[in-house]
Amino acid sequence: MAASDAVPDEVSDAVEAAVEVVADAAEDVAAHPVVQHGARLGYLVSGVLHLIMGVLAVRLASGDHTASPDQSGALATVAGTPLGWALLGLCVLGFALLGLWQVVQVARRRPIGSRGKAAAKAVLYLALAAGAVGFMRGTPASSAAQTRDITALLMSWPLGAALVGVAGLVVIGVGVFHVVKGVQKRFVADLVERPGRLVGVLAIVGYVAKGLALLVVGGLFLRAAWTHDPSGSTGLDGALAVLLGAPFGPALVAGIGLGFAAYGLYSFARARFART
Repeated sequence: MAASDAVPDEVSDAVEAAVEVVADAAEDVAAHPVVQHGARLGYLVSGVLHLIMGVLAVRLASGDHTASPDQSGALATVAGTPLGWALLGLCVLGFALLGLWQVVQVARRRPIGSRGKAAAKAVLYLALAAGAVGFMRGTPASSAAQTRDITALLMSWPLGAALVGVAGLVVIGVGVFHVVKGVQKRFVADLVERPGRLVGVLAIVGYVAKGLALLVVGGLFLRAAWTHDPSGSTGLDGALAVLLGAPFGPALVAGIGLGFAAYGLYSFARARFART
């Protein structure tokens, strides 16, 4: 074999060896009690925020237009409690460790699709941790404002409207995934044992409600791309505000709010029975 042929093989072997080392390290990190308990704390925190979001959505449906039923609104509610700073600290810790847990899943020996979902979830949870840090520092950020700012930035790029449209399609795809996961009970694969009937019902209602809300959010992105108007894109609170003006809007928003609350309760069960 020529020396030039041996070099690529040596590089390939070195890369494979490095990948194996990273995968082994990821398995060790995933098995560490701090990471496992941290992920469960993250699910608990997520459950609390979804319960608050559900309450805020019901308040919005009841005519309280100051209610902001999204992550920033839920964090603002937590910050306004007597133990707000300490509770926000738990939010930061829980979401950061859950984000770390998802990062570890990317490096483990998993199918490519599972790694991609883990990477997306890692970004989401770490962003939530950063948002909670902002509230602790007294510099809160509105989810709706951040969405509009990101959309405006994309619009300023070449083919920006197309990028915003693609983002809308991605969000719609995530929404469809949530609905299907709930209806087909695919959430069972996330748990170490099959949940009881009540937990199963909560999961179905919660995933479907979240999926429907995401479909509306994605639709607003598509509208913003079509009209070249960044202000047309918004987060979850804006999507529910749009639904509020539809026929039977208050009932729809209240139903989604109850679905968020159901997902919050399911998250408590997931914290106990999550497959790690």
